[in-house]
Amino acid sequence: MAEISIRNLSKSFGRTQVIEDVSLEIKNGEFVVILGPSGCGKSTLLRCIAGLETIGSGDIAIAGRIVNDLEPRERGCAMVFQNYALYPHMSVAENIGYALKVAGVPRSERDARVRVTAALVDLTAYLDRRPGQLSGGQRQRVAMARAIIREPKVFLFDEPLSNLDAKLRVQMRHEIRRIHARVGATSVFVTHDQHEGMTLADRLVIMNNGTIEQVGTPEEIYERPATLYVAGFIGSPPMSFLPGRVPAGQGRLLLDSGQLLPLPRDLARAADGQLVVAGLRPERLKLAEAGRGTLDAVFDFAEDLGAQRIFHLRIEDLTLTVASPAKADLAEGETLGVEVSAGAVQLFDAGSGRLIVPEVSREFASA
Repeated sequence: MAEISIRNLSKSFGRTQVIEDVSLEIKNGEFVVILGPSGCGKSTLLRCIAGLETIGSGDIAIAGRIVNDLEPRERGCAMVFQNYALYPHMSVAENIGYALKVAGVPRSERDARVRVTAALVDLTAYLDRRPGQLSGGQRQRVAMARAIIREPKVFLFDEPLSNLDAKLRVQMRHEIRRIHARVGATSVFVTHDQHEGMTLADRLVIMNNGTIEQVGTPEEIYERPATLYVAGFIGSPPMSFLPGRVPAGQGRLLLDSGQLLPLPRDLARAADGQLVVAGLRPERLKLAEAGRGTLDAVFDFAEDLGAQRIFHLRIEDLTLTVASPAKADLAEGETLGVEVSAGAVQLFDAGSGRLIVPEVSREFASA
């Protein structure tokens, strides 16, 4: 196992800044997921760790050793790619053991290690097959076995599940987490899929435009997103945003629509007099009859997901989403009430987009 330390890393392609002053500490044996949309710099960051991209400035250390100038093979990392990169003319056993063959490991030792590694990823019955005879999930396990057999300090995963169908992706998430627990190496996993990130990670790293927006456990990031960007990126369906202001001394949020939202006393005090954006998680809202909720909204349409429905509502030109088990049949344009408890509201500064944290919570966090 090895810790990874990234300090003030920057990387450009020509005049395009792809990574800007990124610092990150990854612990021994930790499973860290770097999450963000396409073009945010997450794969470039992973390739810099692997040594597949040169860095512009800063340092990368693995197990306490600066690796900026080391070749990829000297860094102790094994990378699993999105396209598997398997040799089609070789058997599964030959693909898994290829790195050992190149390294000059004797045939008997190589075969023994291939069998042990194949058993780890449930491929023992497929050692004589070629990649073209395997399913997508089996080919992904071959790629993982090929990485595991090298006994690396660090596993690097570059969107390895993107080519699989939805059901198989779920299965492979469990496989990857199980193998990580068995092998115990430090793992860094890049994805744009928040479900992968939330289910796999010990800690999430949320990236945006080449910088890190927030680092924390999945629960921390979901419950207390640091910025509007993170709040809108994490959560399915996503958080709804309603702009407004907190009039001085009133303890409530006056929305731009003219409606009022209750606020906890400490949050109202922290945001007193400010222009803000209220963030509301759909699953923490409840439908009510018109005039009997905290807010009134106009019904647009609903998505039926079986166990729940996603109700898409409007307050003037803004969208408000409610996730509910209710099966009410509603007419487009019908006015509904929405119940919003004071504790369901998160406030973000309208200028900076940063989460407004009450003083009590700040004291608790620093204790």
